[in-house]
Amino acid sequence: MPAPTLAPAAPVAVSAEVRLAYVLRHFRLAYPGAPAIAIGYAESQPQVEIAEKSGSFFAENNPYPAAPNWREWLGRQVPFFFDNALEKPLLIFDEKRVIISADIISAAFYLLSGWQEYFSIERDRHGRFPYAASVQQKCNFVTLPVVNYYFDVLKTAVEHVARIPLKLRCWGNQQAEFVAFISHDIDNLRSAWKAPARAALQQRKFGLFGKLLWRHLNNTDAWDNLEAVAAQVAQYRAKSTFFILPTTKKAANDTPNADYKLTFDLWQRLQQLKQQGYELAQHGSLGTAIDTNLLDTEWLEKLQAEAQGLRFHYLSWEPRQTPSIIDWVGIRYDTTLCFAEHYGFRHSYCLPFYPFNFNNGLAAEFLEIPLNIMDTTLHHPNYLQLAPAEILPALEPVFAEIKRFGGVASVLWHNENFDPANTQNGPREFHEIMRHLQQQGAAFRTGREIWEEFTAESNL
Repeated sequence: MPAPTLAPAAPVAVSAEVRLAYVLRHFRLAYPGAPAIAIGYAESQPQVEIAEKSGSFFAENNPYPAAPNWREWLGRQVPFFFDNALEKPLLIFDEKRVIISADIISAAFYLLSGWQEYFSIERDRHGRFPYAASVQQKCNFVTLPVVNYYFDVLKTAVEHVARIPLKLRCWGNQQAEFVAFISHDIDNLRSAWKAPARAALQQRKFGLFGKLLWRHLNNTDAWDNLEAVAAQVAQYRAKSTFFILPTTKKAANDTPNADYKLTFDLWQRLQQLKQQGYELAQHGSLGTAIDTNLLDTEWLEKLQAEAQGLRFHYLSWEPRQTPSIIDWVGIRYDTTLCFAEHYGFRHSYCLPFYPFNFNNGLAAEFLEIPLNIMDTTLHHPNYLQLAPAEILPALEPVFAEIKRFGGVASVLWHNENFDPANTQNGPREFHEIMRHLQQQGAAFRTGREIWEEFTAESNL
């Protein structure tokens, strides 16, 4: 199926004032105790002066700025966009003033807002902005939360001016350094038998096919395992979030949605999980990311009374439409934003944030809890093909970055990949990740708990 094509988006002029306000809002959410000192460009004569290097970029519709300069910060090589002053040190200190030689406000806005996605015409066959078209891939920094490094540069400048140290946020009463958000997209409950049955038919093993069909009709499917998933998460004194797909109707391109119906019995089982502290959330069916009425109908008819959160099926997201749709429906948080093709940081940030809505030039009302790791990404013919022993070593540096900046490690593990028959990205690999997060001191939270804690602090 060919990828859909988009017309180029018309320019949406985003002023320096808007960019500054958007970025500083998130800086102060990352460092809740930051003092109210003046930060800005030279004309405002601030205490922390940012070099203005963006030119006319934000008045045009180019998805990509000039290639970044690479500077060392916190022992990492960090890409700095809108920086043409490598001959100058990154920070120039005066007694009561600091000049930052790179335009980290414009660079942070560029990455955090998803500017490249809005203005790019590239989409894959599922209508998604592809990793291959991203600056993260082109410059090889998808596993580095670059905006958090920009904020650390700004923190250093603010500390010099204010003469007080700034601290990253801590999470909850445990005062945890970072949070782990474990979730499960419930796409399939009745399809574990299909792949072996198909293989039996191809090999003309009709007796085996008959046995598999009989077992399917008379026994519980191996993927009908919600309670078992919850029990495995509970081994770590954790609760997780179940994203429920509310329709069996296929998408317009014949891609499937759920293979199950929300029957009374299934609904009762879900309610029991909720009573045990697990969260129920909405898994928006294919098409809902670009259809306000369809998402609103699913939300109202199925889960509005139960759910605060959303993740779109197939990680569907159209930056020119989806933020407005989510706000219109009134969903509190979303956790879709991740590259399906690679783990890491799609918006180069490891904390929750408010997506920028280019349609009105404002931050969205819903909170985005970015997704970092999806099980399918790790081992799939269309994505990465990591061996089981390669998975945790590949992810450990990502978790280390999240811990460094007090962020959220968001891990999606589908219920079907708790099937013991999966020896590639199955239960063994899930438990290795969970043990590592526990050993690193992560506090486990549901999506709703993260939304409640984050928005409570942001409203102080």
